[in-house]
Amino acid sequence: MQNSNVIQLIRSFSAQELKHARRFLESPYFNLRTDLIQLFDLLCQARNPDKQELWSALFPTEPFDETRFRLLLSYLNRLLETFLQTEALKNKTIPDRFQLARLYRRRGLMGHYERQMSAAGRELEQQSLRNVHYHNLLRDFYQEQHDMQLTQNPTNTESIRMLARHTDVAYLVHRLRLICLELAQKNVYQAGEDNSINQSIIRLAERPEWVDTPGIALYLATSRMLAFPEEDGHFRQFMALLPESEQHFSPGEIRELYMFAINHCIRQTNRGEQHLEQEVLRLYRQALEAGYLFENGVLSRFTYHNIVAAALRCGELEWVAGFIPDYNGYLEPKYRNSALSFNQARLDYARHQYDSVLILLQKANYNDPLLNLAAKTLLLKTYFVLQEFDLLQSHLDAMRNYIHRKKVIGYHRKNYLNIIRFTERISNLADLDRQAREQIRQQIRDEPVLTEKEWLLECLLVH
Repeated sequence: MQNSNVIQLIRSFSAQELKHARRFLESPYFNLRTDLIQLFDLLCQARNPDKQELWSALFPTEPFDETRFRLLLSYLNRLLETFLQTEALKNKTIPDRFQLARLYRRRGLMGHYERQMSAAGRELEQQSLRNVHYHNLLRDFYQEQHDMQLTQNPTNTESIRMLARHTDVAYLVHRLRLICLELAQKNVYQAGEDNSINQSIIRLAERPEWVDTPGIALYLATSRMLAFPEEDGHFRQFMALLPESEQHFSPGEIRELYMFAINHCIRQTNRGEQHLEQEVLRLYRQALEAGYLFENGVLSRFTYHNIVAAALRCGELEWVAGFIPDYNGYLEPKYRNSALSFNQARLDYARHQYDSVLILLQKANYNDPLLNLAAKTLLLKTYFVLQEFDLLQSHLDAMRNYIHRKKVIGYHRKNYLNIIRFTERISNLADLDRQAREQIRQQIRDEPVLTEKEWLLECLLVH
């Protein structure tokens, strides 16, 4: 019974919600069955409810009936869902006002209708959001005004004109965002074909009547940045628009826009634009301080790892030394220990504290295969720096076996096998002449799937 929908729902209630739900069930307008109230009380009290015991408490003289009991649970669940909906209506939203205004209009209560519509209009004007949701609400607002004016003043076309405008804006902002998501995916996976419909939408959005519309202007700049990453002007235009646009979008939307910019900068640094590494860290820190990188109070472990990597690349060792423990508590509990040990090891490696790296990585147990491989890569780098070549070879053999055993596939498989292969070749360089070294150097430079390219090239110089 622990997985029953109604039990899970009840256990999600706060103490105050349990009290309000009890009063709701007592209301004869919603419920006339006392057995449902009794069942609710029993489920609130029982830690490990048993259906036979619950039935006996409800119907002591009747034999257990599985079908009837399941129906009772279903009825109670349905009532509690109605309770949640009723509670939500206490805080009247703009769509609620539209619905109420519509009911008043149909009853001919035009004074009541006007009050609801005026209140909805004021609330729309006062809010700062100018995203798709805002324009959809304005579309509904003018749709309701148009429906009313068809009977009151059919010659007035203002409401239909505004209805059309906000319908267009909502569509364009939504479609431009989808175009940006598609472009971002193509930049990662190098897949997909140019979409002629997307080009038509962009041309429509570039018309002069939309130039001052916040959502359209920002997503147009985003699409240009993603479509033409080599043209720095598009990135600068995006960065100029982003701060003034933050008030117009939800935190989730702003987080997505920051990630577009961060990933753009990372791709450009991978192409040789090293000056953008500082920009990556600045964007991460700015989004972090503004709270955009959190979702329901949780920081993604991937974002946590990426911020550490960005700070280490920029040489911000003191800052990252504070970040690692300060933000570890914002991760999901099951990832905190592994993320803490791995990133502390990365920091200690940057500080040349290799003994600490060995202790942290040899004791850690990483369940995530990709994190495990990242930790193994850091360990092999440490063995190499310490010139522990016997340990290094054993580690490389074990790492190769791990990749085959865990069936790591695609990009990651190729990347880590390349790291193993080139590390082995460099560690055996004593027997190779200058020409062989140059051949390895060129192969490393030409290898498209190799995340440790810079480190391997450095190893060639010193070994």
